[in-house]
Amino acid sequence: MAEIVWSEPALSDLDAIADYIALENPAAAAELVKRIVGHVGQLADHPESGSRPQELKRSRYRQIIEPPCRVFYRHDGYRVFVLHVMRSERVLRKGRLTTRATQTKV
Repeated sequence: MAEIVWSEPALSDLDAIADYIALENPAAAAELVKRIVGHVGQLADHPESGSRPQELKRSRYRQIIEPPCRVFYRHDGYRVFVLHVMRSERVLRKGRLTTRATQTKV
């Protein structure tokens, strides 16, 4: 079983998305956070279950989709590092994950 490690930037991403949704529907925001945390929690037992992001086909990064979000992570066999959470309709900028991985000391 792998340990789940949330980076500060990923937590900030999730918080910002939830805050925006909560402006109109606080219950929906809380439910989204609950679903994302639950889905990420499953990575402890199945760290390779996420797909490789289409933008980064040959990278070590993976993603899980929990609509309307994408959660990017990587794992080293012992830990799953959650690096970035973004809305699905946004485009992933190259270098975004490597910058965060460096900040998290992955």
